[in-house]
Amino acid sequence: MRIMYTNGNIFTMNLEEPLVQSIVIEDEEIIDLGTNEDMMLQWGRDNTTVIDLDGKYAFPGLIDSHLHISSVGINAQELDLTGIESKEKLLNVISNKARLIQPGEWILGRGWDENIFPDKQIPTIEELNYVSPDSPLFLPRVCGHAFLVNTKALEQSGYHDKLSVPYGGTVVTSTETNKPTGLLLETASTIITDRIPIKSYEQLKHAVKWGLEDALRVGLTGIHTNDPTYLNGAKQTYKLFNELINQEGIGPRSNLLMDYKYLEELKDAGMYAGYGNNKVMIGAIKFFADGALGGRTALLSEPYADSSGNYGNAMYEKEELLQLMRNCREFDMPIAVHTIGDQALIDVLDNLDKLKPVAYRDRLIHVSILNDQLIERLKSPNRIIDIQPRFVPSDYPWIVDRLGESRANLSYPFKTLLEKGVITAGSSDAPIEPLNPLLGIHAAVTRKKIGENHNGYNEAEKLSMYKAFKIFTVGGAYATNEENMKGTLERGKLGDMTVLNKNPFSMECADELLETEVEMTVIGGVIKYRK
Repeated sequence: MRIMYTNGNIFTMNLEEPLVQSIVIEDEEIIDLGTNEDMMLQWGRDNTTVIDLDGKYAFPGLIDSHLHISSVGINAQELDLTGIESKEKLLNVISNKARLIQPGEWILGRGWDENIFPDKQIPTIEELNYVSPDSPLFLPRVCGHAFLVNTKALEQSGYHDKLSVPYGGTVVTSTETNKPTGLLLETASTIITDRIPIKSYEQLKHAVKWGLEDALRVGLTGIHTNDPTYLNGAKQTYKLFNELINQEGIGPRSNLLMDYKYLEELKDAGMYAGYGNNKVMIGAIKFFADGALGGRTALLSEPYADSSGNYGNAMYEKEELLQLMRNCREFDMPIAVHTIGDQALIDVLDNLDKLKPVAYRDRLIHVSILNDQLIERLKSPNRIIDIQPRFVPSDYPWIVDRLGESRANLSYPFKTLLEKGVITAGSSDAPIEPLNPLLGIHAAVTRKKIGENHNGYNEAEKLSMYKAFKIFTVGGAYATNEENMKGTLERGKLGDMTVLNKNPFSMECADELLETEVEMTVIGGVIKYRK
């Protein structure tokens, strides 16, 4: 099938033909592009479907290079605690939910953030027990690295004070009573999650479908998504995405990051990096090297400024992590490592330097705190970093308290990374941050919260609008070694486009992005979403 999109302002992100009016796509690939007159003369025959863009603005399809799309869908079915502005309101939401469900039924949700509470105090376990006396609850923080639980949840997990907590995790206890406070950190969450009832296949499929459709609504033609922990394993994850995308035609192209614990399952299933097709493909093996700044579990080379002697948490001993990475290399798998603190990144890079590259690039996810030496070490054609611009408005100004001003100024240095030649891809880490890529682009350009009246946090690291779009297009293609297939609109590449009602490159103020709407999401020439 041949489709021509005409009468548009089509920004190709290709310097040789930066702006065209029409583009022709056949069998998913771009076969020609140029002026309306030339394309109509060459291709405007009866067997070509012509779609009028009516002057709208088209771009290479936007790609989110790190998120958890199933969790986006699951969160839509559970308590959304994002943006709740006080401990009292959080407890009220839990109380209302507890009254609506049967005793013993789990209360699940995500998104609380004590940094936006006036007193920055999280609920105590006594307060959680009061609002949910009969139902166990498990509520991950917005970062996904700290968790609130009540006594019912601990009872169902079989917790006792002699219980062995997985390495890297902490059950926070009172200094006075030595009893749990209701806060778990990092891998300690597994003592609870292992006891939460497993969702049915149809429930999970519904959640993934919701997430994929939401991705199309916000203009995403590609996602790199990490889901098997939520979807009960690697094989089931692939099956769900294959059914929805390849068989039912729902959702953007999806590259599936698989957690290390599913490596053997991948081997047994005959799956490997690149397994699948250009719509659903197995990607890298995912590790966590450390935690997050919000809960002071990101691993730092110097202690936290607001927690004397606390360097954060390593998820593995350095040598153990090296062995796990070697196990991946025996299977020729690329590695994707969550590294937020600078010491975590140092440890990971030291290990990567001991390994030979494979066909696909290794990925460093977040890399929030950097210095000149680390940036030089990231400059490699075999490495790419996945950044989340929305972390800047979410983490400032409290990150200055965590790190001190000098280290905070070395955080999220997006412009420096690009100027130094580090291959960089943009992402949301949804549901931790909003899925909408235009919000990520806005954050990369402004480096401040929506509505704030200042020049931005560490404004020297602001990106231009063009470069911000580039990390969500070209960068996303490089992350999966698909730069010859997507990322720009050129002959021979996939016909994926995001069509907007406004031109971001002519905006006088970046806040106009907040009023910009997605008109169409086009994948392989086919309209998958239309406003």
